[in-house]
Amino acid sequence: MINVIGLGYIGLPTALMLASHGVEVVGTDYNKELVDTLNAGKTTFKEDGLDELFAAAVKAGIRFTTEYQVTDMYIVSVPTPYDKKSKKVDASYVNAAVKDVLNVCPLNATIVIESTISPGTIDKYVRPEIQATGFTIGRDINLVHAPERIIPGNMVYELKHNNRTIGADNREIGEKVKDIYASFCEGEITVTDIKTAEMTKVVENTFRDINIAFANELAKICRSDNMDVYEIIRIANKHPRVNILTPGPGVGGHCISVDPWFLVGDYPGLANIILAARKINDSMPEFVLKRISEIMKENNITDYNRVGLYGLTYKENVDDVRESPTLQLLESMRDHLAPELKVYDPYVAKKITSNQILSFDEFIKDIDLVVIMVGHKQLKESLPLFKNKIIFDTRYTGLFDKAYYL
Repeated sequence: MINVIGLGYIGLPTALMLASHGVEVVGTDYNKELVDTLNAGKTTFKEDGLDELFAAAVKAGIRFTTEYQVTDMYIVSVPTPYDKKSKKVDASYVNAAVKDVLNVCPLNATIVIESTISPGTIDKYVRPEIQATGFTIGRDINLVHAPERIIPGNMVYELKHNNRTIGADNREIGEKVKDIYASFCEGEITVTDIKTAEMTKVVENTFRDINIAFANELAKICRSDNMDVYEIIRIANKHPRVNILTPGPGVGGHCISVDPWFLVGDYPGLANIILAARKINDSMPEFVLKRISEIMKENNITDYNRVGLYGLTYKENVDDVRESPTLQLLESMRDHLAPELKVYDPYVAKKITSNQILSFDEFIKDIDLVVIMVGHKQLKESLPLFKNKIIFDTRYTGLFDKAYYL
C-alpha cells in the first residue's frame, strides 16, 4: 500500500492515477473538509479528465483520510512556498509531513518527496529531521525524490505521458520506486541521485521563466519606441534556430513563478540572469496597469468602474489562481491606493477578491474597457458580447478584430 500525503493539485491526481492502475492507495490530508468532499464522491478542483480518473480510482478502492497510515511507502506531495524575503524554499510543510510519517512508519519504509524543492533541501532539512528521531537513513528509512512534472489544464495526460526523474541514495530503492511510477507512467523514467533530481526540476522551470522574461522585456523595449513586438517576434521566429515566446501579463502558477527564486535564494551572486528574469516577469502586472492607464486616457475613460479584468486564474481553462498575474495587478493597485477594478473569471465560482463579479452578463454590461488577462475558451464562445467594447488583449489571443496589446 502507498500512503499519498497531501491531496492538492499534485497529490490528488497522483493518488488517483496510482489507484486506477492497480496500486493500493490511501490518500491523507490534514484538511478534513477536503477529505470529506472526496469521501462524498466529489473532486476538489476542476481539471480535464479528473472526474473520470476519480471514478476509476474509487472503483479500484482508493480511500481518503486525515490519518497517516502504517505502510512501507509514502509519497509526500505538500506545498513548498518560498520565503519572499530570503527567496529560499520554505520546507516546513515537507518537514512536518515527514515528521508525521516517522511517527507511524515501520522500519525500512521508503519516503518519496514529490514536492518541488531546491537543490540540497533534503540534505539541509529532511535528513536532519529523520536523524533526530534516531532512524538511520539507508537502513531504517529510505529517502527518494520524485519531482512532479505536470501542468494544470493537462494534468491527467501529462501524468501518464511525461518523462519522470527518480532521485535516490540507493540505486536498488530508486528502481523499486521507478517500478511503482511505471504502473501508470508511459514516459521515460530516469533514476539518478537525489540532489541531481532536485536541481533538474528547478532548472526546467527556470529555463522557461528566462525565456518568458526575454519576450516580456522585448515587449517593454518595443512599447518604448512604438514598435510592434508581435510582428518582430513573428519575423524573428522564421530563423531556424530562434523560437521567441509571446509576451504576457506576468507569470503565475506554483512552478515557473516560484522555483527560480529557490536558485536566487540559495546561490546569491551567481544566479544573476535568473534574478533578472524573475524581476522582469514580476514587473509585468505593473506594466499592464500602466498600459491600462494609457488606454483609458486615450479613450477619455476617467472612471475605473468602467474597466474590467477578464480572468483571475494564472492560465487558461483552469481554476488555479496561485501567483495569478491578475491578483498581483490588483495588489499593485492597492499599494497605489487606486480603486480596484472589476474582475470576472468563469472558472472561479467563489469570490476571492472584493470587486469580483460572479455573473459574466453583469460584468460585461457595465464596462467600457475589457482587459483580457487570461485567454479562457469562453472568450471565443462569447465574442458577440464584446462588440462595442474597447479591448486590451494582454494575451494576444487573436480573437478580436481591433484591440490594444502590450
